[in-house]
Amino acid sequence: MDHRAPILITGASQRIGLYCAQRLLDEGQPVIVSYRREREGLDILRQRGAITLHADFSDNAGIFAFIERIKAHTDQLRAIVHNASDWHADEAGQQAAAFQHMFQVHMQAPYLINLHCAGLLRHGGAADIVHISDDVTHKGSRKHIAYAASKAGLENLTLSFAADLAPAIKVNGIAPALIQFNPQDDDEYRRRALAKSALGIEPGPQVIYQALRYLLDTPYVTGTTLAVNGGRHLI
Repeated sequence: MDHRAPILITGASQRIGLYCAQRLLDEGQPVIVSYRREREGLDILRQRGAITLHADFSDNAGIFAFIERIKAHTDQLRAIVHNASDWHADEAGQQAAAFQHMFQVHMQAPYLINLHCAGLLRHGGAADIVHISDDVTHKGSRKHIAYAASKAGLENLTLSFAADLAPAIKVNGIAPALIQFNPQDDDEYRRRALAKSALGIEPGPQVIYQALRYLLDTPYVTGTTLAVNGGRHLI
């Protein structure tokens, strides 16, 4: 790994993004993270030397402003990990707004960041883009149609950018399902959720880091989305 160039992780102020950022820092890898709102995890990252940049991906102006912030902080990137995400149900009367927001966060932001920051990855060393998708793309969602569709679009961006940016930059994805519960999830919800996978466990964020580590380290995989779903497709 090239330790001189930082890895950018979007939406890394909590949960999986925060965990991955801390694991990378453990290895001596410089990290830049984006965040939408202040959270306790950001103070931990700052104390460890990570660069934290505010970003609002809800409109194009916010995306382009973030791109300029990145370029002001570094002229090279080892990798870009598109982890920023949002979750909105398709509520009656709000469907159009929900779809537009999901499109902006899950597709437009990665699309524009990839286009305008690819030059930062072309430094002659190993370079990667990783899109964090969702296993729901393989079957859809009745209550989160916009979310599922935009994550499916992100997986298609993986294919297109992999073809466009090869061989200098590898582009892959990770599609998780049930990685960790929220503290407010009750026992019944947890039981039903665990029953949806063949392995039936709550694995924790380390499995996503392991998938990310694999994609960063392997020299011969591009255009692939890794399903980290505990065997949900078998049930």
